Amino acid sequence: MLEFIQTLSYSYQRVLKLNPHHPQIAKLYPQRVHQLVFAEALLRKQELVQQHPDLPVQIAVIGPTQAGKSSLVNVLLNSHTAEVSPLAGFTVHPQGFCHEIKINQCDGLQQYFGRFQQVLIKHLSRERYDCYALTEIASTASVLPACVLWDTPDFDSIDAAEYKEGVLRTIALADVIILVVSKEKYADQSVWDMMSAIAPLKQPTLICINKLAEGTETLITASLQQKWQQARADAFPAVVPLFYHKPATELLWPNLYRNQLISLVTQGRQHQPVKTQMAYLQYFWEHWLEPIRVEHLAALEWQTLCSQELERTLQHYQRDYLNHPHHYATFQNALVELLELLEIPGVAAVLMHTRKILVWPVKQLLKFAQKSNHPVDSSHEVQLLAQLAEHLLIQLADQVLDKTSKNALPDWWKELAHELRRQRPQILQQFQLQASHYHEHFKCQVVATAEQLYLKLQELPMLLNSLRATRVTADAAAIAFTIKTGGIGAHDLLIAPAMLALTSMLTESALGSYLQRVQTELKQQ
Repeated sequence: MLEFIQTLSYSYQRVLKLNPHHPQIAKLYPQRVHQLVFAEALLRKQELVQQHPDLPVQIAVIGPTQAGKSSLVNVLLNSHTAEVSPLAGFTVHPQGFCHEIKINQCDGLQQYFGRFQQVLIKHLSRERYDCYALTEIASTASVLPACVLWDTPDFDSIDAAEYKEGVLRTIALADVIILVVSKEKYADQSVWDMMSAIAPLKQPTLICINKLAEGTETLITASLQQKWQQARADAFPAVVPLFYHKPATELLWPNLYRNQLISLVTQGRQHQPVKTQMAYLQYFWEHWLEPIRVEHLAALEWQTLCSQELERTLQHYQRDYLNHPHHYATFQNALVELLELLEIPGVAAVLMHTRKILVWPVKQLLKFAQKSNHPVDSSHEVQLLAQLAEHLLIQLADQVLDKTSKNALPDWWKELAHELRRQRPQILQQFQLQASHYHEHFKCQVVATAEQLYLKLQELPMLLNSLRATRVTADAAAIAFTIKTGGIGAHDLLIAPAMLALTSMLTESALGSYLQRVQTELKQQ
């Protein structure tokens, strides 16, 4: 599943990169890329917990820009370890602070973060976003259990798209979420888009409203609850109001909520991540696969078009060759081979020598024609197949172009039309090569059919001798006639009389039905 999610994410990113200005792609695909990154992180979390069951508790502080996330981290840690700034977007990397635990207890995190590299906090650089830091702190905080407390970048600024992956990976790792919003930012759509996106996980959550003036907390909390209920179906979490106290203007954690986080951590440890991860995957699954399903339907429609045109082409082939009384030459070729097998010892050598002399002028003319013009396959079947293939590609191209204006996926059909046009010469060339190979290969079957007929004739010696006598007579008459007419058309005259007599006798004999069956089998093949 992890590999599939990664492949799907890469495909979305690739399409987004190739079509950055496409209205629908630009609107939907970035969201789906983030959802898939989050899904990948959830699957990695599952592997991490299985391999490291003693993994310390992970608490993630998240929120929009300038909400005071880093300041709250310092309050919770009872230190000034997290660097703060009045500038928006100052924190751009996930930064984990180990409270009452050692860094080596978090060895599995590097595997979890994948391509993200763990570095010292002083080596974090805005030139590279695929990094995170882990830092041990010496201080002890009474409001925190032993845990890794994560300070995260914002998820709503203009530049957040560049480092949002780190935020998503940290949220997926967390056992407990602390959402920090200010009185100016709590109603922002970006906040509730994020909380809606992670709703299927049902992580224990605490909301901190920062920068409050005393007396406003009740009104804002009520509005906050309304926003929560619009975005999520689970119970509204506890809300901690955070006031700035003059003159120090430092953030203080209220005594009333001193044990709130410890209680949430207990809930987080009882949380069953596997079920919630599956719930998350199921929640977005159909949305993620939507473009794939549309493309599969288009591919299926294309295959249907091909099948229909191939069926029509096969019908034309049957009509214009297999079932045509004058053009189907395969069985006649088998009878010609049978004529060779009916040669009578002694007489055969004389007749064969005479035939070679008579057909020599015709063969020379054929060779001259092939040298004068481009080589053409003399087989009517091969020529017909080439015509049918070209007609089939023309019909397919017309139908594909028609789909570009009527289908729900016009770009897909346009690209297909382009590929069909580009590859058409190679397709025809390959088809002609395969048709010629087929024709040459099928000659073996023709010979086998003649031998099959001859073996059947050997079971009827009287009919066999009659056919041999007819063969000699027909050849002798053809030779005499050809000599008198100067040898013109000798190739046709040598074959036609003998084959006509042969076909007539076979049809009227006891082999008539057998002959019909053999011919039908050849057509089927």
